[in-house]
Amino acid sequence: MDGMRIIFMGTPDFAVPALEALHAAAHEIVCVYTQPPRPAGRGKKLQPSPVHKVAERLGIEVRHPTSLKSEQAQAEFAALDADVAVVAAYGLILPQAVLDSPKHGCLNIHASILPRWRGAAPIHRAVMAGDPVTGVTIMQMEAGLDTGPMLATVRTPIEDKTTGELTRELAELGAQLMVGTLRDLTIHKPIAQDDAEATYAPKIDKAEARIDWSRPASELVRHVHGLAPFPGAWFELAGERIKLLRVETVSPREGGDFSQSEGGSRLRGSAQPGEVLDDDFAIACGAGAIRPIRLQRAGKPAMDRADFLRGRPVAKGTILT
Repeated sequence: MDGMRIIFMGTPDFAVPALEALHAAAHEIVCVYTQPPRPAGRGKKLQPSPVHKVAERLGIEVRHPTSLKSEQAQAEFAALDADVAVVAAYGLILPQAVLDSPKHGCLNIHASILPRWRGAAPIHRAVMAGDPVTGVTIMQMEAGLDTGPMLATVRTPIEDKTTGELTRELAELGAQLMVGTLRDLTIHKPIAQDDAEATYAPKIDKAEARIDWSRPASELVRHVHGLAPFPGAWFELAGERIKLLRVETVSPREGGDFSQSEGGSRLRGSAQPGEVLDDDFAIACGAGAIRPIRLQRAGKPAMDRADFLRGRPVAKGTILT
């Protein structure tokens, strides 16, 4: 179905590839809806969203209402006479009148294999949970939270990717999947989700970001990678907050005198969770140990471990909190 009249609804960087791909596919994007400009940077000046900036560059009308609940907002939306609305991390709840307005309804690019990880933070939660695979689902939107029937899916392995890396990958996959779905929209048969298999991905709470060194090393790797780059898992070193952006587990052979005990719950010798175990920044966990690969000091750019240690050496025996 080429040349459809599309309303695009999205806000962050995740939504940009889809907007650009739909524009390149010769669809008529009649309007872009996005979140209003927000204060950002040191000067706290109002900054348009990433989608807003791209829409302006492409010469597309941009609207950024704070709500779509009013009759006027819904009438203005309906007056666009769209064939379909494409939604990607928009950030506002769509009332039923908006969902019903386009001829083919509203299609959402959701960053998980539904019904797993419905909700606000599906990529973070998939990484933190240790899922081997995630992906993108094109879903027909309805009033429930990510409960609508599915039109298409694509999968990708998570491996050791961070949330930031996976977000960029899924954004591109979702963009191409949406273009393909719209091309053959009439042949896609909606598949109902199995609510019994649903899991939920609540928004990341800032309190989750602090590292608990009593957890096993394997869990902390997923925790760090799932929160990178935002909000960033962190610990304190002599009162300074340090973010970990990528880490690796330390093998027992590398570990020497901090290899695992038979019980696996504590480290041999005097090491305690959070203790720095060597001059290359291995850190004891509740079981096993990890070593930072990328770190970030407050107010500084991210850096590799070697660069960090040159500027901020950390002695063996230091206790991180």
